[in-house]
Amino acid sequence: MSICTKRCLFLLERCRNMKQLKQAYAQVITCGLGQNSFALSRLLAFCSHPNLGSPTYGWKIFEQIQEPTICIFNTMIKAFLLKGELNRTIEIYKNMLKIGMYPDNYTLPYVLKACARMKSCNLGELVHGQILKLGFLIDIFVGNTLIAMYTAIDNVEAARLVFNEIPCNCVVSWTVLISGYAKRGDVYEARLSFEECPVKDRGVWGSMISGYVQNNCFKEGLKLFRQMQMTGIDPDEAIFVSVLSACAHLGSLDIGIWIHRYVEKLRMSMSLKLGTALIDMYAKCGCLDIAEELFDEMPQRDLICWNAMISGFAMNGNGSKALQLFNEMQSAGIRPDDVTFVSMFTACSYAGMANEGLNMLNLMCNVYHIEPKGEHYGCIIDVLSKAGLLKEAKNIVQNMPNLSVPSEEAIAWRALLSAFGNHGLVDLAESAAERIVQLERHSGAYVLLSNIYVAAGKHDGARRIRKKMKSQYIDKVPGCSSLEITGVVHEFIAGEKTHPQLVRIHELLETINNQFDYSADVLHGSDT
Repeated sequence: MSICTKRCLFLLERCRNMKQLKQAYAQVITCGLGQNSFALSRLLAFCSHPNLGSPTYGWKIFEQIQEPTICIFNTMIKAFLLKGELNRTIEIYKNMLKIGMYPDNYTLPYVLKACARMKSCNLGELVHGQILKLGFLIDIFVGNTLIAMYTAIDNVEAARLVFNEIPCNCVVSWTVLISGYAKRGDVYEARLSFEECPVKDRGVWGSMISGYVQNNCFKEGLKLFRQMQMTGIDPDEAIFVSVLSACAHLGSLDIGIWIHRYVEKLRMSMSLKLGTALIDMYAKCGCLDIAEELFDEMPQRDLICWNAMISGFAMNGNGSKALQLFNEMQSAGIRPDDVTFVSMFTACSYAGMANEGLNMLNLMCNVYHIEPKGEHYGCIIDVLSKAGLLKEAKNIVQNMPNLSVPSEEAIAWRALLSAFGNHGLVDLAESAAERIVQLERHSGAYVLLSNIYVAAGKHDGARRIRKKMKSQYIDKVPGCSSLEITGVVHEFIAGEKTHPQLVRIHELLETINNQFDYSADVLHGSDT
């Protein structure tokens, strides 16, 4: 190898930006290495870097290559995939096939990932056919990516067939399959697959715990987390985030604090995701001081982190603090999203800040150009109704554009129905209820209207509503509440068929009283 060649290759390895790469490429051409596969692959590899590289410049280099190797094709496919230029990714793959070059076990996963992001079932099935024809299904990397592709396009049945065809499934195969079922909302099949898995590593446990939490099965997620601990497997960051989310939704502060201490015991670094999960948990459990302390200590904050803290202040009724934080977020250059404005409308509602709520609506629509959804309309109507501005609330609902999903529009009308009921406007409440019934078949509107009739002393109207629900086979959705005692979350469901749970409630209350008695004994120095 000549001195010039060594120098060129050395320069390629030392490149830190595109300017240096272009200079190195000039040296490559000068030294006569313009068709050297190794030098070209290094050039294109830098161009494929998602942050530092440039696929467009890489393409210019690629077009000058007379006989590109499979490695060079793979590098270009990867470059455009990482930049999100999916059509170009597929185009390069097609050109590779046209010149008679066969893909390898690196090419196919890149192409399958492009198909998954494009949500293209037809294209994915064509690639699947090529995989079978070339015999690559025995490659576990290709097989797992094929399973992931089908789950990404919501075809879990096809993913299961591929899973069954793979000669030797690994833990990654099981993890991808379980996550696919969970993503579709089929927790039952996900759990069956989890139980079938012969070897459960941290990823398999994490996929099932995350699946439960994603589908609002928070108690089941916590229970499975305890089972995992008994196997001796230490959780990773993703599992901690899932379990903290479950604690936040259940209001399970004791378990959340224990997890926080567990994280500290493992000396796990406070990443953005983990820190945000802790902030969200403490805020939803009412510990705003700890949540704010963690928020202030975060070395960096993204939009989700800001939203978690703003939402915490909002749901705990501290509207002025939420507004202050919102302004700080804007000053920091963070652009709010639709979730941010839901929290801000909630904060304005709890704090009785009607003017600020209208300003937020104007900011959302005219400055950030975010189209309001049913939840936003519902919140702003609640803000106006609490300030007695029912006429303005009614005008907003009647003039809002037709939302794509009827249930979204029903949210706004339910908020208006509730507002009319709170102010004793029975006639207006009736018209709002009629509109809700047109939009969705749900017991909520009937129950609200029935309660409004009762509050107004119109018991005949309440009876008429109940008869109508019975004739149309509409059942009232039972209420549900949870109670945490000694680290265990107990759930209670209201309804005629749940009377035995009253016994359980009394048992739990007795347990609480006993705990307080024991604490009192300790404080008074008793030996009992």
